[in-house]
Amino acid sequence: MPTPAALVTGGATRLGRHFAEALADKGFDIALHVNSSRGEAEEVATVIRRKGRECEILPCDFLNDSPETLIQRATARFPGLNVLLNSASAYEPAPIAQTNLAMLETQFRVNMFTPLLLTRHFAEVVERGQIINIIDNKVAYHQYPYAAYLLSKKSLADMTRMAALEFAPRLRINGIAPGVVLPASQRTSDYVQWRIEGIPADHQGSPAHLVQALYYLLDNDFVVGQVLFVDGGESINLVGRHSENYPGC
Repeated sequence: MPTPAALVTGGATRLGRHFAEALADKGFDIALHVNSSRGEAEEVATVIRRKGRECEILPCDFLNDSPETLIQRATARFPGLNVLLNSASAYEPAPIAQTNLAMLETQFRVNMFTPLLLTRHFAEVVERGQIINIIDNKVAYHQYPYAAYLLSKKSLADMTRMAALEFAPRLRINGIAPGVVLPASQRTSDYVQWRIEGIPADHQGSPAHLVQALYYLLDNDFVVGQVLFVDGGESINLVGRHSENYPGC
């Protein structure tokens, strides 16, 4: 039997890198999708090969290239492909009043349309397997300053549930919605601390928390169509306004 393999989109940087290396630790060979981060991808591939696993870097520009070709190349290189992890993401903040068509097209194409098409083509060639979509705990909110990004991620969460129904039991499809784990480099320490103050767990998350979630979804075959929020409870911290917290009392 061929060695199990996983295709990780956006696997060269940030959370995608942690997921790719964690899957290698789990015994998977890795088809490592990359767009522009070729140098970082070479570093990740070296790490994975040192773990005793095979790794193939597969360039693909989701704004111009067909997702079908990525699945074809991944299965040609790794006949044991049985996991698809959609981690690639496009992010450009703007409220609706400042959102244009190009911003919508870019973020929806990378964050929603491509995972959907990858799911379709993965289902055409894989007999049994799993798909895990990396979403965002912001889907619990209506934060209009991130309109195009957040709407695309909300759509991805719904697509995860819909696809789970369509392709079960042959494919098991779930999602992970990270919270404050790897803040963007432009975020100040004061901003991160302010975010932590809104987290019931009272601390920032780490990539290890997300790897634990990944392993849980991989191993538990009775979890289907779920979006697992790994955010210290931040997304449920919505008490709302009522008579007992009204400052005029």
